[in-house]
Amino acid sequence: MSWYLTKIVYRIICGQGNHTAQFDEQLRLIEADNSQEAFEKATMLGQKEEDKFFNEEQKLVQWKFINVAELYKLSGLLDGAELYSRIQETDNADLYIELTNRKAAHILHNSKHQFLEII
Repeated sequence: MSWYLTKIVYRIICGQGNHTAQFDEQLRLIEADNSQEAFEKATMLGQKEEDKFFNEEQKLVQWKFINVAELYKLSGLLDGAELYSRIQETDNADLYIELTNRKAAHILHNSKHQFLEII
């Protein structure tokens, strides 16, 4: 058995879908004997986790499985191993850096808070 990193893509539709198209790209680990089996397992997982619910405004929200967009066989799990890389282009580099730093601060704050709860 080997481990595979897959990207499962869902389309998020709220109400009649009269909004900017939204897609959720999820990276998932799949254990399988080969890439065909990994793809099939990822597809079944994507289909199984489609969802429909009503939001606070009583609008139907749908998560529709699109497909498995990427599949990578992991040669091994090593500390610091790169699992995924994506180049992001933006018109506002300062804003991108600020948002990245805010996310890091949020992660650090939450991990310290969780540590304090354990003690």
